[in-house]
Amino acid sequence: MTVYNYTIRSNHPLEMISIDTYIEKAIEREQIIDGICLIFCPHTTAGITLNENYDPNVKKDLVSAFSKISPKENTYLHLEGNSHAHFLSSLIGVSKEIIIKDGKAFLGDWQGLYFCEFDGPRQRKFHIKFIKA
Repeated sequence: MTVYNYTIRSNHPLEMISIDTYIEKAIEREQIIDGICLIFCPHTTAGITLNENYDPNVKKDLVSAFSKISPKENTYLHLEGNSHAHFLSSLIGVSKEIIIKDGKAFLGDWQGLYFCEFDGPRQRKFHIKFIKA
């Protein structure tokens, strides 16, 4: 089965980028009716999460909370200057699994999937793979 590889560009140090459209198109191309979709981010300073996609203020609030939970300036021992991003990546995680049902992502009414940038702006990658039922 195919692995779908995507490249996206973040524009801010901390950012949540909707990836719903990528997932929808991959489901259509793969012609999945029922199964599992795995979304994976191969970076140690980024992540994948699922959260509300209706109110844009949710993304703003999450980005604000991320910067408070793990501020860039702190007493980190890691010398590259992005320890805050490594911590957030570990906290959020680099993958999500979702159910595919009747040819669509089986999500709640207000849910969407996001690529979380914690050390931007950068060019980033994520991958999608399906397991058919």
